[in-house]
Amino acid sequence: MKLRKSAAVAIAVLALTATACGGESGTAGDKPKDPAGGKNAPKLPTYTAAKDVKIDSPVVKKAKSVGKLTIGAKNDQPFLGFEDTDGKRSGFDVEIAKMVAADLGFSPDQITFKTVDSGVRETTISKGDVDLYVGTYTINDERKKQVGFAGPYFMAGADLLVRKDETTINSSEDLKGKKVCSIVGSTPLQEIKKPKYGAKTVELSKYSECVQQLINNEVDAVTTDDAILKGYAAQRPTKLKVVGKPFTEEPYGIGMSKDDKALRDAINDSLESHLKNGDYKKAYDATLGLSGSPFSEPPALERY
Repeated sequence: MKLRKSAAVAIAVLALTATACGGESGTAGDKPKDPAGGKNAPKLPTYTAAKDVKIDSPVVKKAKSVGKLTIGAKNDQPFLGFEDTDGKRSGFDVEIAKMVAADLGFSPDQITFKTVDSGVRETTISKGDVDLYVGTYTINDERKKQVGFAGPYFMAGADLLVRKDETTINSSEDLKGKKVCSIVGSTPLQEIKKPKYGAKTVELSKYSECVQQLINNEVDAVTTDDAILKGYAAQRPTKLKVVGKPFTEEPYGIGMSKDDKALRDAINDSLESHLKNGDYKKAYDATLGLSGSPFSEPPALERY
């Protein structure tokens, strides 16, 4: 099943989103506040590290030998992968990483999160600089030539983030001559570059930088997955909005070493188990669900 795209508003959360992506006028260096959480937010599940895990995986064996699992992640995506000023990580991808790590035998304090930008994900995984990558990572055939994937654990779709008072951009068909920002190495960037859209693209290294340019009237729209954009819109509800008309499908997977089938199978088993026992939905409701994205079961796992 694919996740439905909706612009439902989580009112209780939006009330907590007064802090900007970079102040009221905005500066690129300011750290945005994650609007997730609060007294009335659903509770996150807890995950108990499995004992005596036996997986014939070079990655797991190496991680066990050093006593830590290094997971690549994003740090600037509210509700998905976010790092606050104290270094605390939160979001749906972070929870997915924790539940999978637990089934591999690693407790939360044995996880080292490493921020990796989209443009260097394949290189970082292939070099072994991270053991896994969990960060809005779309599965596609081109990437499978370089890395392995477990999942998908979520289905997103490319959409558009615009300023609240924008009236001329109502779908991807309205982008001719418009300046649209996305990030290097992303599938939405490759999509929006197609001649049929007629957009002028701006390529940056982080979505938060694109959002800052949107707030500063330097670009007309930001494009990436709707799940990511809804987080930024919930963070600045009086300034930004999501158009709400996705024009691609983006199945999120967990990236890893290309030929480590044992690890891939183990992670798929883990995802399936947490979906069945309810942890997946609890984690979703307490993170990404707060951005206004209604829950729906993820697509069927792709085992290969």
